[in-house]
Amino acid sequence: MNKNINLKGRSFLSLLDYSKEEILYLIELSKQLKSKKKNKEYDKSLQGKLLDNKNLVLIFDKTSTRTRCSFEVAANDEGCGVTFLTNSQMGKKESIEDTAKVLGRLYDGIQYRGYSMELVKNLYKYSEVPVFNGLTDDDHPTQVLADFLTAQEHCGKALEDIKFAYIGDGRNNVANALMIGAAKVGMNFSVATPKELTPDPKLMEKILDAAKISGAKIEIVTDPKEAVLNADVIYTDIWVSMGEEDKMEERIDLLKSYQVTMDLLKASGNENVLFEHCLPSFHDLETSVGQMVYEKYGLKEMEVTDEVFRSKHSVVFDEAENRMHTIKAVIVATMSDKL
Repeated sequence: MNKNINLKGRSFLSLLDYSKEEILYLIELSKQLKSKKKNKEYDKSLQGKLLDNKNLVLIFDKTSTRTRCSFEVAANDEGCGVTFLTNSQMGKKESIEDTAKVLGRLYDGIQYRGYSMELVKNLYKYSEVPVFNGLTDDDHPTQVLADFLTAQEHCGKALEDIKFAYIGDGRNNVANALMIGAAKVGMNFSVATPKELTPDPKLMEKILDAAKISGAKIEIVTDPKEAVLNADVIYTDIWVSMGEEDKMEERIDLLKSYQVTMDLLKASGNENVLFEHCLPSFHDLETSVGQMVYEKYGLKEMEVTDEVFRSKHSVVFDEAENRMHTIKAVIVATMSDKL
């Protein structure tokens, strides 16, 4: 690990705020903490409970499985107390500013998962402790660290030598976060999306500016087969994000030709191509939403086929596990007094 990097006291709102070296440091720290968790050889400077006597509060305005569980397990592993705050007055009887100032007096870190990027920025502005973006409508930075770690583990390559292809809704939070991360670390990254769902132009300006510095290649195309050519990783996400359920029919019409199938994997020309997905996934009829979509629109699978999801190419559960290891790296790097 790069011992010259010090992230103590930093918030983690977006990878736009981090340099290539800092992102690579967090991924390397994740690897070391993962080895520690699994009782394998690791950097001995990480011995002991690195977050002893620290406390973290988790605020969720959106539902969560991986993010909540990852933050709680990561914190508990390193001796940190956790409060899952479900019934606060924030935004109701108490302003975001006042809530942030209170929580900043009681906790060493705040995680927020919800809708507004502005809200998480205000928590950062007023709390005076590290704030972690667990997901907003615009960004999902903790997810990307797990995606990149998983790709490295399976490809055995440096990130700048890996080609990612994202297929689907090109302006959702995961697509945004992946493009930001790719641009920062110098990756070859393609997005295949309908013209109606291309990324926000203002965000693309920032992404392309970062790409100029790192040497990354970022391209937006409409043809999925063009995007996946020579890809190491093919990535997709659900077609309708949380809070957009009323757009289900519109998204199905736009994205039904962007489903990740075995034929699309073969179009990569890489017999070892990986499939990644942030989860949850609508790859079968074993959910109430999946059943509803089938009854209303006749689709048994949505963004990815069950064949791909369960294939040898799929690393989605390694990716899900790595959410915990990478989140642990973020909170240790920013909250610990022992690094």
